[in-house]
Amino acid sequence: MIAITDVTKTFGRADRRVTALDNVSLAVERGEIFGVAGQSGAGKSTLIRTVNLLERPDSGSIEVDGRVLTSLGAAELRSARRGIGMIFQHFNLLTSRTVQGNVELALEIVGVDVRERRRRAAEILDLVGLSSKACVYPGQLSGGQKQRVGIARALAAKPSVLLSDEATSALDPETTRSILALLKTINSELGLTVLLITHEMDVVKTICDSAALLEGGRVTETGNLVDLIRTPGSRLARDLFPLGEVHTPAGHTVVDITFSGGLADRPVIAQLARVHGLDVSILGAAVETIGGNQAGRTRLALPGARDDIDRALADLRGQGLLVEVVGGADA
Repeated sequence: MIAITDVTKTFGRADRRVTALDNVSLAVERGEIFGVAGQSGAGKSTLIRTVNLLERPDSGSIEVDGRVLTSLGAAELRSARRGIGMIFQHFNLLTSRTVQGNVELALEIVGVDVRERRRRAAEILDLVGLSSKACVYPGQLSGGQKQRVGIARALAAKPSVLLSDEATSALDPETTRSILALLKTINSELGLTVLLITHEMDVVKTICDSAALLEGGRVTETGNLVDLIRTPGSRLARDLFPLGEVHTPAGHTVVDITFSGGLADRPVIAQLARVHGLDVSILGAAVETIGGNQAGRTRLALPGARDDIDRALADLRGQGLLVEVVGGADA
């Protein structure tokens, strides 16, 4: 649905040029929710603004729903942008317009007649749970309600793609959960492809199907979340299940065991104790529901000879569990 290919974007003059995006390539499948994670300054906002060419890349191509936007003229680009909705961190609502007026604006700009604008605005406000606020002005709304208006406005023209630029970072945790649930509902009911950027891994693991990690303007990791969880050394997987720094007790080997799907109910600790005679210490654990499946990571300290431990770990790996040695002599 979205193909970003070899995109580079720089800012500034030749002697002080800053590279915001450095040869970035990403593929977002139709109908999925794709998250781009990274710290401030990583290039996330620049990346998402290149998708609808609010920022035109210096090189590379942007393709959305089969149209190469970077090759379109001005009139064709305006037409293509109607299929791409966008929601913003700070809402960007017009304070002089009512809630309904803000939603209608997107349709007014493209020439939709008054009757159809009103009908569509009422329909979409019902979807986002704001029918009762249609005649209210933005100044009378909470932050979560304002963001719902922003989402309704982005959906007004019936786009096939929805871009979300840190849409929840200005909201409290409870409101964030409600907005993420709304985005998930929209994705499911309308079949929208959603590309979102965030610096919060909670957002990624709550609603995303796939994700990419952006660092210093480069994509350092990307993939389906379930696949990433099973990938040794995955930075994204580590951040999804944070267990803190590794502290290795004397005479122990510390291992991280990652499980997902049907492997979540394996009696790992009991097996290590009963079958391999190891006295296991639990140093940490994190469990989440990702992609509709339970997944998690457990950190264990195992005492004893390394040969005995290696045999036990080989047994676990043979069952399909991802086992990584993170502390001890050979870590």
